[in-house]
Amino acid sequence: MSERLTAKGRATRERIVSAAALLMFEHGVAGTSTEDVQTAAEVSTSQVYHYFRDKKALVRAVIAHQTEAVVGHQEQMLARLDSVASLRAWADAIVALQRELECRGGCPIGSLGSEIAEHDADARADVVLGFNRWERAIRDGLHAMRDRGELRREADPDRLAITLLTTLQGGLALTQLRRDTVMLEVSLTQVIDYIESFTA
Repeated sequence: MSERLTAKGRATRERIVSAAALLMFEHGVAGTSTEDVQTAAEVSTSQVYHYFRDKKALVRAVIAHQTEAVVGHQEQMLARLDSVASLRAWADAIVALQRELECRGGCPIGSLGSEIAEHDADARADVVLGFNRWERAIRDGLHAMRDRGELRREADPDRLAITLLTTLQGGLALTQLRRDTVMLEVSLTQVIDYIESFTA
């Protein structure tokens, strides 16, 4: 649909999605009504339903928005990781962001996924695709490290990428619950230490 929109229409749609993404990050999907989105985006009810047939469609648009905001932002950086030091800098940036957010909200993609997983199969599939994209970005960076000789040949970038992403998601969930970054910092440090054990 976005290809058929005018520039003004695309801007209005993006304003609605951005407002919904912020509200759902702060209050969850269940805690965000279409009326809340309408007010925050400063649009009419008819405008919301012109772009999104129902709330489920809006949620899927928010998942795409958050995937691009989180994964799209990191893909080039992850692909350029060519040392353990770069991995640690990436982890430090994630921890610093959580501190800036006062450990609220968790992972924008993971939080959405955990809330809708049992209620909306299509949205769950969208979240899975987002995580697959994130895993692929990490994996590509680790493969590049091995191809350049940064990691020994016996290192398995595919498994290491899964381990790193899973560790990150668990750490972010516990950071949100505990309102501190200790477990996130410790877990990321440990998994990067493990990756470093494969350095040539």
